[in-house]
Amino acid sequence: MRTPVATAKNPILVFFLFLSLSMSAQETPLPYYEIPEYPEDFGPGNIVSRMIDGLGFRYYWATEGLTQKDLEYKPSESGRACIETLRHVHSMSKTILNAADGTPNIRQENPPEYAFAELRKQTLENFKAASTKMLGKQAADFENAEVIFQNGERQSKYPYWNLINGMLSDCIYHAGQITLMRRASGNPINPNVSVFNGRLRNN
Repeated sequence: MRTPVATAKNPILVFFLFLSLSMSAQETPLPYYEIPEYPEDFGPGNIVSRMIDGLGFRYYWATEGLTQKDLEYKPSESGRACIETLRHVHSMSKTILNAADGTPNIRQENPPEYAFAELRKQTLENFKAASTKMLGKQAADFENAEVIFQNGERQSKYPYWNLINGMLSDCIYHAGQITLMRRASGNPINPNVSVFNGRLRNN
């Protein structure tokens, strides 16, 4: 028996294939609904990985269910709107990921402005990928984990220490800002979120 082929002459099959692919994409969960299980030991790479996981969990719930009103909210006329803060965190998430193996950060002249859902997805996936790369690293491995900024042929290199007190801490700071701004715009985060346990409390 021949398998039916999805072509323009078989629109019903095309429709169901499209529906199946769409449902499959929707069922793929974003990282950090819950914080992962902690590593087996307190090695340096594992500690950094856990810090990134903690950031990912906070960011997930700070951004879960944001509305257009929340995204447009700004604390003052001269302040940064929530969506602008999200773009800033997304940019830093790429630096956090690149630093794990010393990949240079090349500045884009006209970076794309993603819609909120895609921006959030990429940011969470960057955090998860960075955390995975840091797992198991030993002290000597951090020599290759550098923050590198590249402008043409010129490179500026910084040790991973700068990432910890820089982008990593900054993203945690901004996750708190997003939480505060959404509360101010009338849409506070889920009250059952427990950052200590890294999951939702039971009702």
